[in-house]
Amino acid sequence: MYIEQLYTNCLAEAAYYIESNGEAAVIDPLRETEPYIEKAKSRNAKIKYVFETHFHADFVSGHIDLARKTGSQIIYGPEANTSYDVINATDGEEFFVGKLKIKALHTPGHTLESTCYLLFDENGKEHCIFTGDTLFVGDVGRPDLLDGIMTKEELASKMFDSLNNKIKTLPDEVIVYPAHGPGSACGKSMGKETFSTIGIQKKTNYALIHTEREAFIKEVTDGLNKPPQYFFEDTKINKNGYDAIDDVIIKNKTALTLDQFEHAVIDGAIILDTRIADEFETGFIPGSLNIGLNGMFAVWVGTLIDINKPLVLICADGKEEETILRLARVGYENVAGYLKGGIETYKALNKELQTVNSINAELIEKFYGNDDYIVLDVRKPSEYETEHIKGAINIQLSEIKERYNELQPGKKYILHCAAGYRSMMAASILKDHNIENFVNVYGGYGAIKKTELPKEANLPELA
Repeated sequence: MYIEQLYTNCLAEAAYYIESNGEAAVIDPLRETEPYIEKAKSRNAKIKYVFETHFHADFVSGHIDLARKTGSQIIYGPEANTSYDVINATDGEEFFVGKLKIKALHTPGHTLESTCYLLFDENGKEHCIFTGDTLFVGDVGRPDLLDGIMTKEELASKMFDSLNNKIKTLPDEVIVYPAHGPGSACGKSMGKETFSTIGIQKKTNYALIHTEREAFIKEVTDGLNKPPQYFFEDTKINKNGYDAIDDVIIKNKTALTLDQFEHAVIDGAIILDTRIADEFETGFIPGSLNIGLNGMFAVWVGTLIDINKPLVLICADGKEEETILRLARVGYENVAGYLKGGIETYKALNKELQTVNSINAELIEKFYGNDDYIVLDVRKPSEYETEHIKGAINIQLSEIKERYNELQPGKKYILHCAAGYRSMMAASILKDHNIENFVNVYGGYGAIKKTELPKEANLPELA
């Protein structure tokens, strides 16, 4: 028996490769298929099944391409209606991979078709369960993604039954392998680990501790941020199918001259600059949105950019194909191309560039207490409430585009996030709205914590 978790940090997503006696299965694969095909090839195995735990909302699964390339069968749970051929497993149906048995457990709650897959080892013992978005480490999947088809309370009630009747009844030693880890928008308070056990989760996961239905429903549905709009688009793509990833890369990997690039922008394309923050701040094309490849790129693309808008790219040299692939992972395929030569092409013609001014955290002390200066914290409310600079206001990054007009023209803002990745995105958004009265903080709150600035915790969000 061989089981490997294939974790992708920029999506906080876990796919799984399972193998026994030359047969393999893949659970919840990403859009690109080569890692799974090469894994099986290197181990002299043939991929027999591709198991899908549900219609993913936060990424486009590679199940269709992988099945087409390997001749494997796609398995969904009950109530998964697709526009392509799949096997809809019934609750309790069993599949065999070599000497391993995999049982489908229908667990509606995150979505109606959500299904967990319980794996039995060669001796017939319950070894692990692949829980998809039904159960995370420290959390459960959000129940508000059916877009009006069913209320979050109704789904949460179904989840209560799924957890109590299908999950909590398993032996404590069964390993829990979820589809996501910390940073995913599919839950609200995931733990930092990417796997656990049933026993540990029964003791520590708030959702498994609850024994009363109404208390459970309230706990699971409270405090949910609005889901990114691309979630609903990705769900449709996963239901209805998509173009082969190889074709998408060929189509979108178009080198543009500066003239072609500028015409695309005039026609409505968004400039997406994927360089790291330190490079972006020293010079960028006016109107650019910075989302660096070095962080949770796909998640923030999906949060900040309309999936239907065309894109043109500014990339570090050699990062063009990686950018296009990572965009396609979340269904962003409307890419007109990338500027050939990147930002250097723009600089060579003495085109006007914008910059962002940044300061070290220690310098905040020079301005702190001056009424002309306000600290603007763009972290999530939960991060802000845990601890923040005393007097700081909180507008999380995902709301900057809607709330930038709350900033006062006569004030100067000291902008920070946790480490500097999100604050540069916020800076690029503010610049695009002609807001200049701010400075960015290098290192974010991680650097601020080391200063003597007064801090406070557990306070309500300030507007």
